[in-house]
Amino acid sequence: MKYTARCVRSGDWWAITVPEIKGVFSQARRLDQVDGMAREAIALMLDVKPDSFDVDVQPDLPQEVTRARKARSALRKAEESAEEATVAAARALLAKGYTVRDAGALLGISPQRVSQLAPKKGAAGGAGKIRKGGKVAVKQEHGVAAA
Repeated sequence: MKYTARCVRSGDWWAITVPEIKGVFSQARRLDQVDGMAREAIALMLDVKPDSFDVDVQPDLPQEVTRARKARSALRKAEESAEEATVAAARALLAKGYTVRDAGALLGISPQRVSQLAPKKGAAGGAGKIRKGGKVAVKQEHGVAAA
């Protein structure tokens, strides 16, 4: 079973209620203590072990926090979109014959990053596949360079 621990800041404390069980109230000094306090109150009320159920902590979020979370989410989406566009542009530029250096200069990234985003097939060093989030796995060959 899963219970919701709703908590609201009240002075220096978090006031906790569990809507699914009438009469379950508790409090905690810090948000990271809410789960334990709610779990203890639920276990006492239902006469069960505290680890026999799940607790979903839902704090009442101040408006500033909600705005910050939305902005951070929008930023992550924009970064993903920018990464996808950069990968597509790097591949297109190299396919049209641009050098890695020119592609990097046009995109505002290093030539090395262009090589990671759009690896040439069969290139020395064996660059790997692009994975979700624009992260690139690069296989490196270890050897001694001749002088």
